[in-house]
Amino acid sequence: MAKGPPYYQRGSIDVWDFIRDQGLNFHLGNAIKYICRAGHKDSKIQDLEKAIHYLQNELHHEKNLYLRSSKGIPYQVRAEILEVERQAFLSEESDRRGI
Repeated sequence: MAKGPPYYQRGSIDVWDFIRDQGLNFHLGNAIKYICRAGHKDSKIQDLEKAIHYLQNELHHEKNLYLRSSKGIPYQVRAEILEVERQAFLSEESDRRGI
């Protein structure tokens, strides 16, 4: 059986085995994948931004499901709102770290 790259094999369980064991969907699994490899492959910042992107997508999807099932009205998060929230988060992180 093929083994994944070393940056997914740290610890006692491979990342893909953990994702499967927990029954995570595509977006949550990818968020975990990028969180686990952050700082161990390429850019830590890029990997964290990718994890946030997948979490935002999952959150958007869940909000739509919830509102459709509870009120029959879809909840639409405009892309520009997501970007504003993302930039605010990144700015707060930079301020916190003194960057």
